[in-house]
Amino acid sequence: MTSTFTTYMGLVTALATAIAVVTLPTATDAADPVSPALLDTYLKATFKKLPEGWTWDARVAQDETQRICSETRNKPSKDDAAKILAREAATVQYPADGKFIGSWKDGEKISQNGRGGQFSDEPGTVSGGNCYACHQMAPKELSYGTIGPSLLNYGRSKGYAEAEVKAAYAKIYNAQSAVACSNMPRFGFHKVLTEQQMKDVVAYLFDPESPVNK
Repeated sequence: MTSTFTTYMGLVTALATAIAVVTLPTATDAADPVSPALLDTYLKATFKKLPEGWTWDARVAQDETQRICSETRNKPSKDDAAKILAREAATVQYPADGKFIGSWKDGEKISQNGRGGQFSDEPGTVSGGNCYACHQMAPKELSYGTIGPSLLNYGRSKGYAEAEVKAAYAKIYNAQSAVACSNMPRFGFHKVLTEQQMKDVVAYLFDPESPVNK
């Protein structure tokens, strides 16, 4: 989540800067929109020193799903939503060994880790999921976000069913495969988390011994 969220916040800041630089419209030209090309120019100008291996297009060029979600403000038509779900579901790569649950203790660390993919991170920094930024999980953790639903007692509420375990893995891998225009990052699709890390997060949600289910 960290990489996508950091990129998103960087773009928001860049957009605000670009808009501030562009001359505000007068009463006579208020109806004329700011040229997308002009905004793109200002945006690119704000990223003068990208980390090694990063390219502008790779970081900000939208894929088809992102484009539709942006244009519809995350409210796609039923037809577009169906296409998004089908397209994104096809990208999910399930573990070759057929196992979806790793270590809940490692999953807890990943859920609390908000580092990785930031300009301030050293090369090779292992990314976390930063799950608590959006979800309530373990009952003893008092600091959590509410953008996403509470995941308290998640595994227990799902009856620890195998189908639910697999569905959770798929959603962590690519949330757009479960909810069109989801705010949740596509952790596996964008390689923010490794397969093992995603298994560990699933364990944090579903292992009966995990504090999430206590």
